[in-house]
Amino acid sequence: MLLQNPTKQAAVTTADKVFEQLQFAIVEGEMAAGSKISEPELAKHYQISRSTLREALNRLEKCHLIERKANVGSRVVDCTIEGLLELYITREALEGMACRQAALNMTDEEVAHMQDMLTQHAGDKALQDGVAYYQEKGDLDFHYKVILGSHNKQLIELICGQLYHLIRMYRCQFGMNSPRASRAFDEHSRIIQAIADRDGELAEMLMRRHIAASRKNIENKITKEIAQKEQNKIQLIKS
Repeated sequence: MLLQNPTKQAAVTTADKVFEQLQFAIVEGEMAAGSKISEPELAKHYQISRSTLREALNRLEKCHLIERKANVGSRVVDCTIEGLLELYITREALEGMACRQAALNMTDEEVAHMQDMLTQHAGDKALQDGVAYYQEKGDLDFHYKVILGSHNKQLIELICGQLYHLIRMYRCQFGMNSPRASRAFDEHSRIIQAIADRDGELAEMLMRRHIAASRKNIENKITKEIAQKEQNKIQLIKS
C-alpha cells in the first residue's frame, strides 16, 4: 500500500503555496538562520492576510524550521553545532528502524528503482572525484527513498513530515564537501543490498553505522575548525 508522502502534498490553498515558498527560502539559506521574521512584511510581500500567513508559519513550526515565542515573535531556527549533532543522533535511531522496515516492506520494483538511482549517483563528477556526494531532494535522495520504502506511516510522518527539511537545511548551510563522499556512496550500496536480501537486522545496523560515521566526521571537522581558529588567534597575538 502506497502511503501519502508528507513532503509532496499538492499546494492547493494560498497558505500551502506560501508555506512551500518560505520553506524553500529557509532551507536554501535565502532567509538566514536565526533571522527574525516580520509578519507584516511577509504578509505585504506575498499579498496575503495575516491569518493566512500564520497558517503557513504554523506548518513551518511543525517542521522545526522556525521558532515562535509569545511576546517575542517568530524566528528562523539557528543552525547550531549542538542542534546538528542532536539531529544526527535522532536520525540514527529513526532511519535505522525505517531501514529495517524497508527490508520487510519494500516491493521488488522499489528496490530496483533505488539500485537505478545509485547507478545515477555514481555518474556524478563530484562523487567520482571524491569531493562531495550531493543528492537532490525527494526522489533522488537515498535516505528519503528508504524512509518511504518502510511503508510505516508513523516513521514517514516523523522523518519526512517533521525533520526532512530541517535535515536538508543543515546539509545546505554546513556545506556538502566531505572526505567521506566515496565511502558514503559505498555504504549506501551495501544498505540497499541488505534491503534487497530482505535482511532487516543487517540493513538497520548498516544504516545506523552510516549515520553515526557521518556524525563523527562532522564532529572531527568542527574540532579541526575550532583548533584552526584558536591557532590563528595565537598567531595574531604574537604578531
